[in-house]
Amino acid sequence: MRTDPWPDNDKETSTMNLIPFGVLFAALMPIACSGIAKTGKFGSPPEEGRFDNDLPREWLARQTGFRARANAAQANCFEALPFFIGAVVIALQGGASPERVQMLMLGWLLLRVAFVAFYLADRATARSLVWIGALGFNIAILFSVA
Repeated sequence: MRTDPWPDNDKETSTMNLIPFGVLFAALMPIACSGIAKTGKFGSPPEEGRFDNDLPREWLARQTGFRARANAAQANCFEALPFFIGAVVIALQGGASPERVQMLMLGWLLLRVAFVAFYLADRATARSLVWIGALGFNIAILFSVA
């Protein structure tokens, strides 16, 4: 078992350089969902539907349709983040192949993007299936130490 998760080998180092970007992308997903929930009607007052920055939680609680779904996707992205980051750290600290972790991360990220897209499109069954797939990838990352 390799104890140094940040190897000196050039090939592995270039792979490891992509892993932080994957984690960053995952961390930015809820922020992107939040932005989607709050978009539109910028010139109108909050009473006519524009985002109310004085009472953001109350405004979001009153939303329906794609805004409510985007806000729910934001919450789910935040909920998925600790397990994802923890699995990546545990895998790398345990000596998992950085290439394997990177490939599994990419699969997880793609499924999470699809999850958000299905959430916004109100495709509940597809969303749930993709969520299960992403959970499987996350578990695979966690146990990728071989």
